[in-house]
Amino acid sequence: MFAEYMPVISLLISISVVMVISPGQDFAIITRNSLLYSRKSGVIGAFGIFCAIWLHVAYSLAGIALIISQTAILFNFIKYAGATYLIFLGVKCLTAKNNGVIPNSISDKPLISNTASFRAGFISNALNPKTTLFFLSIFTQVVTPETPYFIQFLFGSIIATAHLIWFCIVAFFFSSQRLANKIYGLKVWIERVMGVCLCLLAAKLIYL
Repeated sequence: MFAEYMPVISLLISISVVMVISPGQDFAIITRNSLLYSRKSGVIGAFGIFCAIWLHVAYSLAGIALIISQTAILFNFIKYAGATYLIFLGVKCLTAKNNGVIPNSISDKPLISNTASFRAGFISNALNPKTTLFFLSIFTQVVTPETPYFIQFLFGSIIATAHLIWFCIVAFFFSSQRLANKIYGLKVWIERVMGVCLCLLAAKLIYL
């Protein structure tokens, strides 16, 4: 039984890789938190995205994704809620101030709570209507009433794990001490650039 789904699984892996490495709001948030706060913050944010992916999987398999995509009020609520959160983060970045101190170690960086790190990743992905449409398009093509539950679970696991692995890699790269020493002096400008990017991503969501 498993062998007959191998072509679909291979295709889903390829699609998941392309989807996850495409720059977007998740990438911007994990990069910002890893670079300006800590590796731990980035990894926890990656787990937030991982959990949000399972949320998408759950409602897609339940058929709710189709309802959301065909109900303008629900779809617009998700879209504008996601855009509002991105604008909130963007404004925080644009108004951040530089204390002029370059950290000597990762522990010298400003702190952010685990809850805030997780929430940033989770909300960013959960309120992204593009992700909702992605799951709708994927699961309506590969899942049928005859698809076994363990295969459906495997489909969700592939997508969620791809996101977790990629964003952990992003967190590890952008939290390296060598990189921090080189660019932390530009912290305020990095915040500004990230703020602009997040606001632009919000605008893109609004006009999706």
